[in-house]
Amino acid sequence: MNVNRRSVLKLAGAGTVAAGVTTVASATGAAAAVRGGVTAGPVPAAAPAARPGESAAADKAAARAADLVAKMTLDEKIALLHGGNGGTGYAGAVPANTRLDIPALYLGDGPGGVGNGSTGVTQWPDCKTLAATWDPGAARDYGAAYGAEQAAKGHNIALAPCINILRVPYWGRSFETFTEDPYLNAELAAHVVEGIQTHPVIATVKHFAANNQETLRGSIDVVVSQRALHEIYYPGFRAAVQRGGAGAVMTSYNKVNGAWSHENRTAVQDTLRDAWGFDGLVMSDWGGTHSTVLTARAGSDMEMPGSTYLGGKLKDAVTAGTVSAATVDTMAVHVLTAMYRTGLFDHRLPDPASVLSTVVSSDAHLRLARGISVRGSVLLKNERVLPFARPASLAVIGDAADAGALTHGGGSGAVTANGAVVTPLAGIRARAGDIPVTYTKGLAGAADAARAADVAVVVAGDYTGEGTDRTTLALPDGQDELIAAVTAANPRTVVVLNTSGSVLMPWLDGAAAVIANWYGGQEQGNALAAMLFGDEEPGGRLPETFPASEQQGPAKTTVQYPGDGTHVYYDEGLAVGYRWYRSSGEKPLFPFGHGLSYTTFRLSGLSLERSGDGYRASVGVRNTGRRTGSEVVQLYLTAPAAAGEPAGQLKAFEKVTLKPGESRTVRLALPREAFAVWQTTETGWTVLPGTYTVAVGRSSADLPLETKVRIG
Repeated sequence: MNVNRRSVLKLAGAGTVAAGVTTVASATGAAAAVRGGVTAGPVPAAAPAARPGESAAADKAAARAADLVAKMTLDEKIALLHGGNGGTGYAGAVPANTRLDIPALYLGDGPGGVGNGSTGVTQWPDCKTLAATWDPGAARDYGAAYGAEQAAKGHNIALAPCINILRVPYWGRSFETFTEDPYLNAELAAHVVEGIQTHPVIATVKHFAANNQETLRGSIDVVVSQRALHEIYYPGFRAAVQRGGAGAVMTSYNKVNGAWSHENRTAVQDTLRDAWGFDGLVMSDWGGTHSTVLTARAGSDMEMPGSTYLGGKLKDAVTAGTVSAATVDTMAVHVLTAMYRTGLFDHRLPDPASVLSTVVSSDAHLRLARGISVRGSVLLKNERVLPFARPASLAVIGDAADAGALTHGGGSGAVTANGAVVTPLAGIRARAGDIPVTYTKGLAGAADAARAADVAVVVAGDYTGEGTDRTTLALPDGQDELIAAVTAANPRTVVVLNTSGSVLMPWLDGAAAVIANWYGGQEQGNALAAMLFGDEEPGGRLPETFPASEQQGPAKTTVQYPGDGTHVYYDEGLAVGYRWYRSSGEKPLFPFGHGLSYTTFRLSGLSLERSGDGYRASVGVRNTGRRTGSEVVQLYLTAPAAAGEPAGQLKAFEKVTLKPGESRTVRLALPREAFAVWQTTETGWTVLPGTYTVAVGRSSADLPLETKVRIG
């Protein structure tokens, strides 16, 4: 066990600052010398250019909050710092203060739509689908539409987005989160938060931090290096609060390096508040508060639900002097600052009880849901069967195609659709017109049905949810056998996967085409039919690696996942997701960033030029096929060996849509931050001298263009 612990701590301090190195401000704000290398100036990750409290509007919100707290009694302040369980449509509530006209807070789940049994809402595609779009604009559009529905239901705090890194593919909340990659995570998180808060709704980015499994989540102590936290697990949160302006952060259930997340001063006060400048609300996950004094001193503000620790015990602590009155004032100011800044005082929402039956979904939202499902579906394989030319007949097979349609996950991510859920079978039948479509639920008769049809479509899936991890990556309930039987009977078989994430595919060689359609929401069937018949193109790219076997990937031992019962050791350090595959040499089934198109593209002419304090890469993209289609141009950076970094890390991307024969020059920014690595708490983010390799292509494993730049 000590060996595992030492390997983590060694990584935390790996690397030394060599002569000629360019260093920047550390996470504690201490300035370091800058000489040589890229143009001098702070890396945004360590010294943000615009913290929430630095703008005039932000200062006004904080000032209004402080003025209001000065008028409050101690009991009124403490009443802001805990809430009760929710009611129909919301997960928790903090009562209004009628004397001071402070509105009540209604906290509503979840990341994939308005949850907690709300009706009249849109069941959106899951967050994995959104991540697979590789489209920050789509993320903002989703956030704005989702925020509108939360607001219309009277919920002024949205418990979303969930942005924990997918460390292991077994995680039961995989469908609620985005990706295994910190850069893609950060881009999506900032835009979703920004969209949500275009309404008087506080976005709550969760779960801070290192909440990467459901097994033992309420007791496990995550032993992880500070370097891995800052480079892998923190960037999404940093972007959400610094760029997206998130009003709230929810801490996780687990401990991190010995301290419960809600009382972890290193994470909350030192990093989130002091280094990143966050001055909003920090709440616990439900039941995730474990103390009074330590929680207050850690920089956290709110216990949810109940008042076990931040109710009467907090008042007693103030009386005893173990928590200062000034600390309670600060906690209350944090809550009110988030409320003022997001417009909760100036734009009052309806009481949730008054809009229980109100339909807040709309045709525009359904169109957006359908579009996200299309843009986030990933064409993994296609041997000239998609899109359909007019087939003579279709056989649709699998329980997941109809009554067992898998359109959303379970737990706090569950959403009740307004109106009918369009199943894959219903969508295909509606689009097929006069083309005969047969349906077979299970294995019995499936091969005969497939053999009799021109094309077979097998829909398969899994169902996961909060509280339980998957125990295998194999499809459940004999679906692998079903697919194998169908592909053997008809070589023109399309497999549609409605899953929470990666699955094994022992039948892959026999399938003509495979689409990762994730949990597609209530418009799933219409989106799928549009892709199959060529009305739309599956525009997604994988936001996670698909392993070829259960034995691949990091965290191979029990102490690494799910842990020894007390601790879980993140011994892989920075080698998470595709970083592991690159460093280990393991060949996955499908690499991170992979996705095919109904057309073809050519990338050419990679060049690099100085831009501000960093560089800018330019690359030509041409649609060489016969259809309009989308390509995601991906840039990966390899640091010099002295940096101790995994090779080939995503640092920029852009999604472009081109007509046949159309060309475009894509320009990808590489700011100074892209070259920086986290060395130690003392040195913070550091740009090491040496030769950096810039590679551009279509996935983490398909990078045909390459150039180098010397720094320092």
